[in-house]
This record gives sequence, structure tokens and C-alpha cells, in this order.
Amino acid sequence: MRANDGLRTGGEILIDQLVVNGVRHVFCVPGESYIAALDALHGRPIAVTTCRQEGGAAIMAEAAGKVTGRPGICFVTRGPGATNAAAGLHIARQDSTPMILFVGQIARDMREREAFQELDYRAVFGTIAKWVTEIDDPARIPELVSRAFYTACNGRPGPVVIALPEDMLVERVAVADAPPCEPVETSPGAPELNRLRELFAGAARPIVLAGGSRWSEAACVSLARFAERFAIPVATTFRRAHLFDAHHPCYAGDLGIGPNPKLLGRIKAADLVVLIGGRLGEMPSQRYTLFDIPGPKQTFVHVHPGSDELGRVYRPRLAIHAAPTAFAAALDDFPAPNALPWREETPRAHAEFLAWTEAPTAVPGGVNLGEVLVGLREKLPPDAVVCNGAGNFSIWVHRYHRYRRYGTQLAPISGSMGYGVPAAIGMKRLAPERTVVCFTGDGDFLMTGQEFATAVQHNLAIIVIVVDNAMYGTIRMHQEREYPTRVVATTLKNPDFAAYARAFGGFGATVDKTADFAAAFAAAQESGKPALIHLKVDPEAITPATTLAAIRTKALAQRGS
Repeated sequence: MRANDGLRTGGEILIDQLVVNGVRHVFCVPGESYIAALDALHGRPIAVTTCRQEGGAAIMAEAAGKVTGRPGICFVTRGPGATNAAAGLHIARQDSTPMILFVGQIARDMREREAFQELDYRAVFGTIAKWVTEIDDPARIPELVSRAFYTACNGRPGPVVIALPEDMLVERVAVADAPPCEPVETSPGAPELNRLRELFAGAARPIVLAGGSRWSEAACVSLARFAERFAIPVATTFRRAHLFDAHHPCYAGDLGIGPNPKLLGRIKAADLVVLIGGRLGEMPSQRYTLFDIPGPKQTFVHVHPGSDELGRVYRPRLAIHAAPTAFAAALDDFPAPNALPWREETPRAHAEFLAWTEAPTAVPGGVNLGEVLVGLREKLPPDAVVCNGAGNFSIWVHRYHRYRRYGTQLAPISGSMGYGVPAAIGMKRLAPERTVVCFTGDGDFLMTGQEFATAVQHNLAIIVIVVDNAMYGTIRMHQEREYPTRVVATTLKNPDFAAYARAFGGFGATVDKTADFAAAFAAAQESGKPALIHLKVDPEAITPATTLAAIRTKALAQRGS
């Protein structure tokens, strides 16, 4: 019960700042260290999702931040709660996602004694988060929470950690709320746009790469209009395929793991590369081999909202300090050259993408994951959200699913296992009316699979497809390549995943033949429950292009064995 004397507890002030900033969802595992803040959520217009482990809660918040562009909010308790949440925090950092992690802390008068679950959060999270702070005075909560929102959203987005001493949260003070955060849209200047126009006028083989965060649906539409007017091929970077409609005639494919070799050749042969929003990290740059460092051979234009990223790895011919949203809006008034010498190449680039994703390659075993995905993509609505974690199974997802709209792909650029299930739950919590499908590996699923209980508790009808090859497949692939036949620590003995789902109160089905998948998926949809389809695949089907046996044989031959 709130007092009517003009004073508020620190917990009440904190929650009021979230309301002021338009927060409508928080994800948490409850803890006594921040119980006053939990109490302040009672009766407020914020939905609380109760999770089963802090890593899952943090990933749900990261997914919310990734989709909305506003900080996802997570509450966890001190010590082990905070360290469990570190997985989601690291994803937010590498994926450039706005997120705020509120962590309970010991009372202020107990510091420096290694009190129960005490941690120095600045030291623990200082290299992961954009900013870490601890609030000692409840009167400063509006100021510091406002700063957290601005820090998480602006420049290159990322996570912020705020520690909350438990005694501070019950202290009562009078203080005004801070104004809501309005993210700063850094826009391109006229000189930069004029220089870009000159570069296009002198180009013969240009290509645009779209990546990173700070996009919006409107920005994606503007980029598509620009591509049409310029008849220019557009590719997306690793796990950012939702930034450009796969059916658009200018789409050339995505730069991920195992990309189309023809797309790589096209980029290497380009004389002008315009990267919008992304950083070209290890995965999209193909382990930093796609472009020379520090000076690419191609004329390289880099558009990024964080000035620290411009020139950090690649020296651009033209650096444009701008958010993708503002830059894409400027493209609406960007004049096309009189001549477009590359016009004939763009339909070829799109045709190469279609050919690469059209017919799944043959694989050993009764289930062909490529055929499953090709069949499924024709049945899903355009706004369906497809989530995945990390593992070789995701190569099929990225190759054969065709993302149609902004915000329909949730996948970890950081490569973090265990991402898919919590991300799907977070998305379904935000948009219960949308279809949300999660692809996850067997090892991947059991890292956060207990969050299926969260889906059941909150009646979130996600559909989880567990691709089970009874091993940590990615590591086994590398093992066979580097140490053929010497299998250590990569074999898994798995449960009956369908029974696991039913035990929680969800729908569960097992599929060991491709032809049976469509009926199982339809039954999962019709159940109206959180659903899991246990997809049993042959361990030999390690990628769409090869098998474990082929990798092993090649490695042995190279060693003369």
C-alpha cells in the first residue's frame, strides 16, 4: 500500500520510472534482495513474467529489446542470480541490444565483508555492460534510471546493469520523476550524402549490406524503396535476415555461417560496398577474410550509430555516423544516378539466392531438416517469428527459411546456446496473437528448456522444434575435422522430449520421418498449448553440404592415415 504523504520508497520510485518510460513487460526470477521493488510492481501497468532461471529471464528481456528497440527489462537477485543472468547480458552486448538488468544487492552497511551473496557488480560486469552502477541514494533513482535508458538506447545499443541495495529500496524520500527517455537519432549530414552520391555515380558493381540494430519497420521499407530505385542488390549480415524481405527482387542473401559461395564472390568482386548498421564481426566477415584489414580493396562505406565502431576494424572510404533509422529515412530523398550499369546483375543475384534456398540437399536419415523448413515456410504467415539458439541445426534454418518482415527473426549473433526457447517466450509475451516458432538443438534446448514451464504458466502457445542428433553437433564437427575419430565429451543421451513437454502440461509429439512433420505441426497449432515437436535426425547429417563421415575421411586423408 502506497503512502499518501508525498514520500515513496526506493522501490516505488524505481517502478514509477519504468512506467514513465513506457515499460509494459518485465522478466524476472524473484529474490529477497529486491522484494521491495517486486512489491512496487503490484497494481502497476506492467506485466511480470516469472521465469525459472535468471539466464532465461535475461534472454527474454534481450529478445524484447531486440524486437522493440527499447530496453528489455530484467530483475534478478544478487550473487548467483546475477551471475546466472550474465548469459543474457553477454548476448545483449554482442547483439547490440538495449537492455537494463536490475540486480538486488546487499544492504549498504554490510559492504566489503563478503556478506551473503555479495558481489562487486562494477568489477563483475564492467567488461560486458555499457555501464554498471549501484544506487546508494533513492533520491537519485530517477536521474540514474533515466541515464540507463539513454545509455542502453543511444549510439551502439547495449546492456546496462543497475545494482539495488535492499535497504535503499525501502528508504522513503520525496523526489520528482524524470522525463521519459527519447532516443537520439543521429542523422547523416549533407556532405556525407553528397559524397555517397558521387561514389554511386562512379560505381559499376555496388552492393548494400544491412545489419546491426536500431532499425525499424519503416526503415526497412525505406531501404527496400531505395533498392528498387537503384536496382541494387542487398544482402543481410549474420542473423539479420529479417531486415530485408527475402521475396524482394533485390535480395541477394545473407552473410552467415555456410553462406552461398556465389554471394561471397559477388561481394569480393564489388567495387562499392555500403554497410548499414552492422559491424562485420567474425561471422559475417567469414572470420575476417571477406575484406582486407584495415583497408578493404573495395570502396567501403560504413554507416553506424556508434562513432567508436567507425574505423575500429575496417577503415572506410566514407564513414557516416548515423542510426540506420535516420539514414534509411534520408534514402527516400537520395537521387539515383542517371545510369545504373549494375542493373542486370541484381536479378541474377536474387536468382542465385532463390536457387541456393529452393531445393534442400539430400541428407542421411529419415528426417531432412531442409525439407521440413521449405514445407513450413509456405504455411507460416508473413509476420510469424522464427527463433533459434546456436548449433549446426541453425544452418538449415538460416538457409531455407525466408524471412519476410522486420522483427520476425530472433537469433543470437553472439552464438549463445539456449537462446531460442526464452526468446520465443519473450516474443510471445509481447505479441500473443503472432505465431512464434523456435528451432533448437538437443544440447541447445536443455540449457534453458525448463523455461517451457514458463510458457505453460503464462499460457504462451509457442511451438518448439527440438532437432535431436544426440550430440553437441557443432563441436563434434570440429572434433572430426581436427582430431578425427577421437570423440570426447560430445555424445549426449537425451530424454523423450515430447514426454518432457507433456509433463509440463504442454503438447508433445515425436517425428522421425519428414513426411510426418506437417501433421505434427498442425496438431501442435490446434492444441492451443505450448507445444514441442521432437525431431529425430541422423547424426551424420551435420550440415546441408556434408556429413560427419565425409569430414572424418577428408581429415584422415590429409594426415596420411
